[in-house]
Amino acid sequence: MWCTVTRAAAGQSTTANPALAVHSTAAALRIDGRLDEAAWAQADSIPDLTQVEPLEGAAPTGRTVVRVLVTANAVVFGVTALDPDPAGIVGFSRARDADLAEEDHVRLVLDTFLDGRSGHVFAVNPNGARYDALVSERGESADARWDAVWEAAAVRVAGGWSVEIRIPVQSLIFRRGLHAWGFNIERRIQRLQETSRWAGAHLDYRVTQTSHAGRLTGLPLLDLGVGLTVRPSVVGDLVRAEPKAATDGSAEVSLDASERITSNLLASLTVNTDFAETEADVRQTNLTRFPLFFPEKRTFFLEGADLFDFGLGLGTDVLPFFSRRLGLVGGEEVPLVAGGKVTGRAGGTNLGALVVRTGRADTLPTAATMAVARLRQNILQESSVGVIATVGDPLDRPEAWTAGADVTFQTSRLGGDNNFLVGVWGLAMDRVGATGDRTAAGFKVDYPNDLWDVALTYKRIGDGFDPSLGFVPRPGVHLASLGMEFAPRPGWRLVRQMFYELRFSGAADLDGRWESYRVFTAPLNWRLESGDRFEFNIVPTGEQLSDSFEVADGIFIPPGPYHWWRYRLEGELAAKRKLSGQVTWWFGGFFDGALHEIQVEATWKPSALVNVDLSAERNAGRLPQGDFTQDLVALRLRLNWSPDLSLSSLVQYDNETESLGSNTRLRWTFEPLGDLFVVYNHNLQDRATGWGFDSNQLLIKAQYAWRF
Repeated sequence: MWCTVTRAAAGQSTTANPALAVHSTAAALRIDGRLDEAAWAQADSIPDLTQVEPLEGAAPTGRTVVRVLVTANAVVFGVTALDPDPAGIVGFSRARDADLAEEDHVRLVLDTFLDGRSGHVFAVNPNGARYDALVSERGESADARWDAVWEAAAVRVAGGWSVEIRIPVQSLIFRRGLHAWGFNIERRIQRLQETSRWAGAHLDYRVTQTSHAGRLTGLPLLDLGVGLTVRPSVVGDLVRAEPKAATDGSAEVSLDASERITSNLLASLTVNTDFAETEADVRQTNLTRFPLFFPEKRTFFLEGADLFDFGLGLGTDVLPFFSRRLGLVGGEEVPLVAGGKVTGRAGGTNLGALVVRTGRADTLPTAATMAVARLRQNILQESSVGVIATVGDPLDRPEAWTAGADVTFQTSRLGGDNNFLVGVWGLAMDRVGATGDRTAAGFKVDYPNDLWDVALTYKRIGDGFDPSLGFVPRPGVHLASLGMEFAPRPGWRLVRQMFYELRFSGAADLDGRWESYRVFTAPLNWRLESGDRFEFNIVPTGEQLSDSFEVADGIFIPPGPYHWWRYRLEGELAAKRKLSGQVTWWFGGFFDGALHEIQVEATWKPSALVNVDLSAERNAGRLPQGDFTQDLVALRLRLNWSPDLSLSSLVQYDNETESLGSNTRLRWTFEPLGDLFVVYNHNLQDRATGWGFDSNQLLIKAQYAWRF
């Protein structure tokens, strides 16, 4: 018999939208984490939070006191996080943009439009490591690729830790005239796997669902100044492209500028854009017939990226706009001559518009102008209707366009307090030379809650649907999936939650003939109170090949139907430990043979200064057509002297390319508005005569922003 989680313990508030008044001050504030200025004592406070898990509605183990100050041009948060066992506080990271989910931290969410759909996310751990993100997927997740200018400092105090966070108003997009913003705060005590929250303290809700946020009240009219930001950059480059080549050097100047058209609309301009500071893609192995997806990492395209999100349930099967199509062709960088963008929200309307001009790269016809526009109108309490359109093509193929519309009904109050979503969407595209069915459409019905998570998704993708600025790895199919997850919390001493999963996904061609199926089951998936986890899966799989498929170099699987069963064993050590990680072993059939996949991920955190990540993968296939082995190893070393000074080095090897590559990146934020990057890339190649030099590159980039 499963234990029922108590929804509200006696004496705990269940107020849906609690309020906290900000305190305006003209006093100078030193951001050192110590809340010792007189203004803090004068401010109202949130005296404590409410536990979300393990016991929903209960009092937290450690008290959390929250205060908010407002200056002429910034919002400042002060949080005191008390802990009855300060020696047990978990804090390994000190880097900027560290994933703090598995450490002690506080997480703030600001809904600056008070629309219950959008938000900015800021998190800090006891070492002062900073994380920022934008609310995405209608509050179900956060896009951590976004970066803002803000400050934070944390310090250990008697009985816990405290943190100060200063967010300049020029780093936020907000609706002018509001005297209240949506606000929520969540705290994690990692050693206890405990989460507490101010508003919406419910297992079915996420802190990023701003429709359940509290309110920051008493906000004055905030001073944006002129609203102009100008950020020039200088890049020096030394490259040796191949072993026999000479070293070439170059220097470039680029410019980024933005102007607040209003407080809620931001216009951005980039000229001769350089992305020298962008981290290298992590290598992936591919045992499928379809191209891999690599996420966007370039700063210019990440600002306001949530405003271009389209449709419900598309995943990476259908993306009408994929910003990596701009300035990248075949994985190679194309000069970005200039770009302009307008993003923001006004009167319940969400707007994103982008236009770029690329230059010629070698002999490719990449000199092209491309644009995208996205409008989404808020309707009802949490729902929306929208349109998207793109024009242009990375290879300048003429008359290229894509257009579509989507409608999403969303509520987090089904039956009182459950999440429920229904979305439909449709798309069409064309360009000179395009043939076949150039449309796509689909829908999703989703019930994403803590005890039950059920989703039904369907997509129909035409055989000629190939949007010039999009990503569609598998055209000419019907794709359907049905997922059901039952996740009880038994109340046992050692077990936190059990996940029983059944997920079916299938594909058929446009005439209804089956192409593939996969039935993922999890008869055993337990998360322990310690945070450790173990899982066993059984996965029947099928593929119908109409053409031969090269699964590895020189090994072709012939056409025909194939059915096999896969199994997985997985164990994970909780990240609260200095040494943590996960081991996964897939085994069983693979087409008409067998395949073993072993994946190891490990993280060693001896101190906040040094973090080491290791990932390794081996795929060993045994087929009638031949045997193959794929090896992929990646080692990342991080030295984090402070959130503003860090060195990261990623070394990767795979036996398919027989190359060893390293990407080393130093970032020094010498002021909140100024950065220095030093990036060194070095590649070795395994040749018949042994390992030898292949190429290298040294980049130095300095940038500074002036705000007016």
